[in-house]
Amino acid sequence: MTEGEKKPARVVVADDQTVVREGIVMLLGLLPGVEVVGAAGDGEEAVRLVGELSPDVVLMDLRMPRCDGVEATRRIRSQYPGTQVVVLTTFADDESLFPALRAGARGYLTKDAGGDEIVRAVESVLSGDAGLSPSIQLRLLERLSQPEPPQAPVVAETPDGLTLRETEVLVLIAEGLTNQEIARRLHVSTATVKTHINNLFAKTGLKDRAQAVRYAYGKGMVRPPAN
Repeated sequence: MTEGEKKPARVVVADDQTVVREGIVMLLGLLPGVEVVGAAGDGEEAVRLVGELSPDVVLMDLRMPRCDGVEATRRIRSQYPGTQVVVLTTFADDESLFPALRAGARGYLTKDAGGDEIVRAVESVLSGDAGLSPSIQLRLLERLSQPEPPQAPVVAETPDGLTLRETEVLVLIAEGLTNQEIARRLHVSTATVKTHINNLFAKTGLKDRAQAVRYAYGKGMVRPPAN
């Protein structure tokens, strides 16, 4: 590398589909200014690789097992703030877009993006800008013009080893919200909600939502409606 030449951006690719992941790695290997330093098959592995390799950017899929892309993004931005995240996903719906951006992603592309567009997004987030396509920017502006949804309940105690987020999910189940409604209330994906539900069921020994409702009332986490 000659003096004055920029170092290539060090990138980790996270996607649970082997063919897709290898295809992205191969594409990036042909592009100037990008060096792939690792590839992960799920969110847990992506977080681990970031800790080991300290990449500049993670290209993050959203729908992955064990730990989805939204939760992995949240962990990476919290634990390794020097690494930026650009979502690269099949899904461009609001339920996928906004939780990912709230989790800390600075870029959002769909998998039909060309190589040049990926490089531009990587360069943008590394320079402090957002790597968003014009259509995504328009949807952000439209969303900001809408009224904010009600805030999630504040939970003071977390019984049986539940995390605060698992306890919030349990309270919302007891209030009768669906997984999709809980996801919108907490600004996360439905896959993340399902993960929290599975975890809290395992910790408490609950088997279904009806038991979860009884448990929440029994622990005083919610109160019966006044007559």
